[in-house]
This record gives sequence, C-alpha cells and structure tokens, in this order.
Amino acid sequence: MDIPRQIDHRKRLIKRIAIGGSIVAAFLVITLALSRLKPAAPPVERATVWTDTVKRGEMIRQVRGPGKLVPEEIRWIPAVTEGRVEKRVVLPGTVLKADTIVLELSNPEVEQAAKDAELALRAAQAEFQTFKVQLQSQVFNQQAAAATVEASYHQATLQAEADAGLYREGLISELTSKLSRSRADELAIRHGLEQKRLKIATDGVPAQLASQAARMEQSEALYQLRRSQVAALKVRAGIDGVLQELPVEVGQRVGPGTNLARVARPDKLKAELRIAQTQAKDILVGQVASIDTRNGLIAGKVVRIDPAVREGTVLVDVTLLGELPKGARPDLDVDGTVELERLESVLYVGRPAYGQAESTIGLFRVDADGVTCSRVQVKLGRSSVTTIEVLGGLKEGDTVILSDTSQWDAFDRIRLT
Repeated sequence: MDIPRQIDHRKRLIKRIAIGGSIVAAFLVITLALSRLKPAAPPVERATVWTDTVKRGEMIRQVRGPGKLVPEEIRWIPAVTEGRVEKRVVLPGTVLKADTIVLELSNPEVEQAAKDAELALRAAQAEFQTFKVQLQSQVFNQQAAAATVEASYHQATLQAEADAGLYREGLISELTSKLSRSRADELAIRHGLEQKRLKIATDGVPAQLASQAARMEQSEALYQLRRSQVAALKVRAGIDGVLQELPVEVGQRVGPGTNLARVARPDKLKAELRIAQTQAKDILVGQVASIDTRNGLIAGKVVRIDPAVREGTVLVDVTLLGELPKGARPDLDVDGTVELERLESVLYVGRPAYGQAESTIGLFRVDADGVTCSRVQVKLGRSSVTTIEVLGGLKEGDTVILSDTSQWDAFDRIRLT
C-alpha cells in the first residue's frame, strides 16, 4: 500500500531560486571576464608586408621628381618679312649646318623693293661723284682767281717800287708814283680776300662731301636691308644642330615674326625636373643631382629654380656634368634626384607608406618573439626619398612594418605567419 509523500513547496521554491541565482551570477562573471580579454591578434602573412630595421648613422636627404631632357641652346627661326612658303627643304630630325636652307619663301614685293633700292643707291653714288667733281672744280676756280690776283699784286708792288725810285730821281711826277702805290695797296687787299675765299672753299669741301656721303650711305643701308630681306626668303638654320619642329606647310602665308622652325643642339642638354612643391623648399642652386635616363646615370648640378609653382610642382633646371649615355636626346623622359644634405649620426628607417615628415604615426613593431607585432606611436623628422628620420618611439635595431597596415587599424597587435 502506497503512502503519499508530503511535498514542501516552500523549500522547493527556495532551492530553485538559489540555483537560478547561481546560474545568473556565473553568467555575469563569465561575461565580465570575456569583456576584459584582448581581441585575438589577426594573422598576417609575412610575405605580404614590408619591414625594415631602424639604423643609426649618416642619412642622405634627397628629393626626386620626373622630368625630361631639353637642349640648352634652342633657336626659333622667325620670319623676317611677309611671304608665302614655297618649299620645305628639310624635315624634322635632319642634322643641319648653320647655313643649311630649311625653307624657301617668296614675296615679289620684297624682291621689287630690293631692285628699287639698288637703283636708288646707284643714283646716289653717281650724284656723290658729280658733286665731288663740282666741289673740286670750284676749288680750282678759286685757286686760279687767287693766283691771278696774287700775280697782279706782285706786279703792282714792283711797279710801285720802281715808280718811287724814278720819282726820287725826278724822272716822273709825284702823282704817278702815288697812283702806282695806291694800285699796289688795292691789290694787296684783294689778294688777302682771295686767300680767305680760297681757305673757306677748301675747308668746306670735307663737310659738303660728308653730307652728300651720308645720303649715299643712307641709300646703301636701305639697299642692304632690302637685300637681307630677299636673302631671308631662303630661311637658314643659323646654328649647327638638329631640326626639331617645322610648324608651317607649303602654300601657307606667314607674317613677320612668325616662328618657322626650331633648331637645337643635341649635344648640349639639360634636365628639367618637376619637384613637388612641398619638397622643393629645401632645394638650392649648386646642389648635386643625379639624372636617370633609363640607360644610365648622369651627374648634374642645380643651376636654376623656377620661382613659380605650376600644377603643384616647381621646375628645377639641372645642368649635366657627365658624358651623355646612348639614346639621350631632347624630350627624353628622365627621373632626377637632388641631394639636399647629409645628416650625421641620426636614427632613421625606411620611409613608411603613409609617413610624412615632421609627423607622428602608428607603426607595428615586431616583438622579441619575431611573430607578434605591437602598434607603437613613432615621431618622424626630416624625410628623404626612401628613408625618414626617427625622433621618438623606436630605438636602434627595432624592426617595423612599413607597408600599408590601414586594414588593421582596429587592432593594436597582429601576428605574422
């Protein structure tokens, strides 16, 4: 016979509450413990990151920029006068001498003007010779007149002296002697005047000839100008070099001053580098440079810095000091590196992907185990093309990851695998 048990509902309720409270407390403890745990370091393949070791020593500061080779001596050939392009004698790329004809122009008006100037010059030359003969004739006439008066003066003087002697001897009257003396005195005055006239006529010849010669030289200068304009219809290179551009076509009408061709000397080149404006502030004239032509390196020196900024870059001219490698030619694309300074005994490392000079960035430093990497704040100083100065946060011998780690910005540690 079964006997029913007496169930204590109150004790059962207390027991259940105690068990539930224990479960809740355990859950809270586990949750708190898990919240205080650091997130697991994500794995990173070692081959996908770029690392470098912090070093101490000499650091060479450099800046780099693209550019091209350009001739140091370039000559644009302008049109001297208006004309029509009749013939393109040579084409771009041709090696030229200074007297090589590049283009032939035509202008009938210029040719006619040259002929007119030639005729005017001949007329001026003939007029000069005629005028010169006339002046010489006038001088000769004056010399003849002066000689006649002088002869008459000498005769009158002799006659007056003779008459004076006869008068003293009583052979002629006093009146006759005085008349002879009076005539001699008159001729003396005329002789003096004629000598003055002769001197004036003689002295005036050079001045009159110079005036007439100036007119002739003016005509000659105009003729030479017209001749040069005719000669300029055959456009010549002017310097030894290579024809680079010929921007006109046969039949084209060109005016004075129009650029007809560009000639450059290919053996004298310089590099024009485009340096970012943020890096160009430390460049100075005279600094050492190196130009990479993809076929060799050429030493150079900074000779000019453009004061203006164009499209975020500064143009820097570098003269080339070494022998040009094969293939070096105008407009060849090159890369240039300018040495700014040498820093002695500084702490430096390879330049991070996003590290800028004078800034503080976070880098992953490889821990002693060689596997775990911890994020540290690194203060950077002066920068170069491939290296940057370390001012704080790292020490010599530390290894850091320099490649882009932005995808792990949410983690303070990573693990190399």
